[in-house]
Amino acid sequence: MMTTLFTIFLFLIPIYLLLKSRKKSLERLPPGSLGLPLIGQSLDFLRAMRANTAEDWLEQRIRKYGPVSKLSLFGKPTVFIHGQAANKFIFTSDGSTISAQQTESIRRILGERSISELSAEDHKRVRSALMLFMKPESLKQYVAKMDEEIKKHLEMHWHGKQQVTVLPRMKNLTFNIICSLLFGLERGTRRDELLECFQKMMQGMWSLPINLPFTRYNSSLKASKRVQTMLKDLIREKRVQLEEKRASPQQDLITCFLSIRNDEGREELTELEMVHNVMVVLVAGHDTSSVLITFLLRLLANEPAVYAALLQEQEEIARSKSAGEFLTWEDLAKMKYTWRVAQETLRMTPPVFGGFRNATKDFEFGGFLIPKGWQIFWAAPMTHMDDNIFPEPSKFDPSRFDKQAIVPPYCFVPFGGGPRICPGYEFARIETLIAIHHMVTQFTWKLCADNHFSRDLMPVPTQGLPIEITPRILL
Repeated sequence: MMTTLFTIFLFLIPIYLLLKSRKKSLERLPPGSLGLPLIGQSLDFLRAMRANTAEDWLEQRIRKYGPVSKLSLFGKPTVFIHGQAANKFIFTSDGSTISAQQTESIRRILGERSISELSAEDHKRVRSALMLFMKPESLKQYVAKMDEEIKKHLEMHWHGKQQVTVLPRMKNLTFNIICSLLFGLERGTRRDELLECFQKMMQGMWSLPINLPFTRYNSSLKASKRVQTMLKDLIREKRVQLEEKRASPQQDLITCFLSIRNDEGREELTELEMVHNVMVVLVAGHDTSSVLITFLLRLLANEPAVYAALLQEQEEIARSKSAGEFLTWEDLAKMKYTWRVAQETLRMTPPVFGGFRNATKDFEFGGFLIPKGWQIFWAAPMTHMDDNIFPEPSKFDPSRFDKQAIVPPYCFVPFGGGPRICPGYEFARIETLIAIHHMVTQFTWKLCADNHFSRDLMPVPTQGLPIEITPRILL
């Protein structure tokens, strides 16, 4: 009997220690609730995004649980962290603690070999390939071509009109610029089909990963497969053109990818990496720039003093150009005030609300345990609208970004930060400056709807921002 009891005692000791250890681990988890299985707080968060109250929703969590809290988003347990230290941790991690894994829906739609998913050496390799095309020295040669695309867009879709709806027009513009400059895909049925599939693909980017017929996620996955097939065909055509010397290595982003060779003489990127990263560039370049330009036009309609100062800067540049002459890299360098206005617009209405990372091992942050496999969620407005960082954050003030005004690092993060700052940052800057130059020098406008907006992944102004436009003459 004693032997049996002793055996049972020995058997129970490790179970007791395991349960005690697990209890301590649970006590060290951040406060909060994971909610219902799979659903968690996803529906509440998405409702807040669409009502443009997501920042308030997160502020309520902070007041209730503190600076670090747990929840469940898009089918995974998640830890929400915020503040300058959190941003720095997110954007400077070397991949040993957290990886750049996005939500299941984004990962399945955009692909697992995109730069937003890769870490360590793979991330450096793909980023280096992108930067060969995206760095300022390379982009200088594309200023005139981008200028031509924007002029053509205004002639086709703005001149002769009394009213335009800005956001869909800007999405059309940025898509055409990307197709022309980055993919070498000219106007026609092929580009139109790509646009149709791309728009369907975008609809399920932040959605519950429930792959059932008639869900947004299912529709987006199908559209993603079609987009990938079209891009593979395009890549193979470009490869043949390069081999037959009918294309140059710097003709567009795809020919640039195909021309990069490793030490063994093979293509540096696999075909799948080319496809997935072209898709990321397509999404980032299409939405970020179109949203920024749209909200800039809305801002200029609401801020007469800012509009007057920006118009003066752009008119001086316009007067220095001959009729029909394209803008140059040197002209863009003179648009300092315009870019400060754009930066302040990005601060108040960041196109990308936030993002996700994935814990690659157990680690501590803010005194709490974050378990391996959990998501980490960060949100840009939490530092952008922090009055300890930006005094009077609800006031539009471009002087915040004067050279003499120092914005603390990792506090202004519309394009991310550190080694993971968006490689298309300079491309977006050029595109925005050229578009605003032509719009303010060619038109005046007034709003035809209210100033509200919602978020469906990206911010969307009421009715897409309809405006009444009047042609203006440069004096």
